Amino acid sequence: MRLAVAQAPANLPDPQARLDWLRAELPDIAAQGAKLVLLPELFACGYNIGADLASRAEALDGPTFDAMAKMAQEFNIAIHYGFSERSGDDLFNSALCVSANGQCLVHQRKLAIPPGFERDYFSPGAGCELFELGGLKIATLICYDAEFGETVRHVAGMGAHLVLVPTALGANWSWVAKTMIPTRAYENGVYLAYANSAGTENGMDFLGASFIAAPNGTEDARAGSATEVLYADLDIARVKAAQDRLPYLNDRKLIVL
Repeated sequence: MRLAVAQAPANLPDPQARLDWLRAELPDIAAQGAKLVLLPELFACGYNIGADLASRAEALDGPTFDAMAKMAQEFNIAIHYGFSERSGDDLFNSALCVSANGQCLVHQRKLAIPPGFERDYFSPGAGCELFELGGLKIATLICYDAEFGETVRHVAGMGAHLVLVPTALGANWSWVAKTMIPTRAYENGVYLAYANSAGTENGMDFLGASFIAAPNGTEDARAGSATEVLYADLDIARVKAAQDRLPYLNDRKLIVL
């Protein structure tokens, strides 16, 4: 399966501009043969937008889902996007994947809300779900969630071949994107795709540095700091080979602490 990771511009001013940007990119992404495109954390509404995280929040089946479903069907590609979710009185930092048929494949809420303004708005989610696409079992962990070794190991133990990580990583956290998170792929023998924003949004500078890490510790693609779309062809055989070579997932059960 060919995966696309879209390092989108951070300064898109409102939800409609964000949908318009994606729609302009999708013809080329589809022409490149991608079957899934991963977008950054809170792509649909913006990240560093203060109280607009609440005013732009919507239900799972809100207008953003409708717009994404139409584009997914038009371009025959699954779209994985982040948005601010309203459920009753609570807000969640959420991600959703809509299939090329316009159906919801997975809905994931951010598990660990990091220190800072996110805690003023979002409640933590609970649990992880896998979905299947192109013969791969796929998990979602949102930004900070993937910085805990336990979470990536958990979804790998559930059978994930690919972990999607939409993020909003600031420019002062380069070690996370360049060392910590790629290690998560290697230590679990899985693919890991990391989609960050590019540029500046309301005074926050984003690192960029999105990537697609392979199960054997190499990188199939890595972005710089500017807007860019990355591609990689994912092969489940590489997951099996990596996990056979370094059987951490099985041998951890032998450890007595």
